[in-house]
Amino acid sequence: MEEIDNKDRDRGEIFSRAVRAGKRTYFFDVKSTVGEEYYITITESKRRFNNEQGKFFYEKHKLFLYKEDFEKFTNGLSDVIEFIRTGKAPYRAESEQDAADDKDVNLSLGHSSLQFEDLTADSDNRP
Repeated sequence: MEEIDNKDRDRGEIFSRAVRAGKRTYFFDVKSTVGEEYYITITESKRRFNNEQGKFFYEKHKLFLYKEDFEKFTNGLSDVIEFIRTGKAPYRAESEQDAADDKDVNLSLGHSSLQFEDLTADSDNRP
């Protein structure tokens, strides 16, 4: 077991937590850059069936979250979770930089009505 731990550390893997949630598994992994800075990868893994090959496979989606973004990420996640639980949008005072960042994001999306469903080409059969 010692050998596996050292091998994982050499690849930059520091800590991992798996969360099974229905048909999906989420992996939260702490990794290290060459400069020994920590970052998080969040991986969603879904078991799928390939009709052509007659085999199961795992579809994975990965998100990289860097230390400088932790606070904004957790604030945004907390806000949307609170909205889902209560039905009320939480008030959060934004700094001028946050407002400018949001404006840039909206402009780059063209005030788009882009939905996450638009990003997946699978046959999830979700409305």
